[in-house]
Amino acid sequence: MNSNRYCVIMAGGIGSRFWPMSRQSRPKQFLDMLDTGRSFIRHTYERFAKIVPNENFIIVTNRRYKELVKEHIPEISDEQILCEPIGRNTAPCIAYAAYTLRKTNPNAEMIVTPSDHLILNEEEFYATIESCLDFIATKPALMTIGINPTRPETAYGYIQRSNKKQISRVKCFTEKPNREMAEAFLECGEFLWNSGIFIWRVEDIIAAFEQYLPDHASLFSSIADDLGTEREEKAVEKVFSECKAISIDYGVMERAENVYVRTGSFGWSDVGTWGAVYHQSRKDSYANASNGGVVKTYDTRNTLINIPKDKVAVVSGLKDYIVIDTEDVLMICPRHEEQSIKSFIEDVKYDTGDKHI
Repeated sequence: MNSNRYCVIMAGGIGSRFWPMSRQSRPKQFLDMLDTGRSFIRHTYERFAKIVPNENFIIVTNRRYKELVKEHIPEISDEQILCEPIGRNTAPCIAYAAYTLRKTNPNAEMIVTPSDHLILNEEEFYATIESCLDFIATKPALMTIGINPTRPETAYGYIQRSNKKQISRVKCFTEKPNREMAEAFLECGEFLWNSGIFIWRVEDIIAAFEQYLPDHASLFSSIADDLGTEREEKAVEKVFSECKAISIDYGVMERAENVYVRTGSFGWSDVGTWGAVYHQSRKDSYANASNGGVVKTYDTRNTLINIPKDKVAVVSGLKDYIVIDTEDVLMICPRHEEQSIKSFIEDVKYDTGDKHI
């Protein structure tokens, strides 16, 4: 394998859209949401382990999840886990990894990926990654992967490409659209789903930070000598307390001129909502999807039911619902109201504190 090839897995989120299963103590990336026998982060590691040397993985996570990362990926060392003291979105996360890599290998090629995505066609996925790596080897490009849309999805961001070639310059990024706009994007044919997967050389992303996020570049440059030493934890804590929370899309990708997108079709989903879990789950003849214990349904259709493995659930008379039962929380809500989950969390937190969060 290429010793300059690195995989950076971003694993610091709390997965609040998957409450009540996803909790602050064990968020989505450490769960087996699709009942496959492995967590999302384990799937991600195993997927990239086929093309990236084991010693070239870097996991960026919140420091409270360091032991969980070691539990799910015991193959990596403590030095490969970069611990954020607080969440500051994806730009500081990527900067931390990039400046760390530049110190150890200035020729590093970075594949940056979320920890919790679903990839069904791995061979096609590898071909896509390899073509991106070939592309950045010849020019100072910041690459992302765009997915051919199959429906007018409102839960994803979109990328407008300049042409319909396999690799093209990016015209613009668009945040999650409303239904009408998503339908227009699908009909237009110029738009791809934003996968949130990036490929670039470490020198090129650092140059982009210096140009478009100079404050972040200055902060991380100031602690370059501390990275990889016993001073790192204290230095990183200071930097994260001072740097602005901003996404890499908004801070760099939407502003840079050397941004390219590679079109991919490999059965991708970010599995970002309960609705996405429902979409990816096996269903019975009444379009119900159930995971966990024994589920008996009557006059129930188009419903997702997730219960502990040692429980029995009897569900009658529900249509288009989400039913999530855990040891201490039961949530039942219409599928079209799942965007209200964050407000549910706030109300529960107001009444009971962090006990159920």
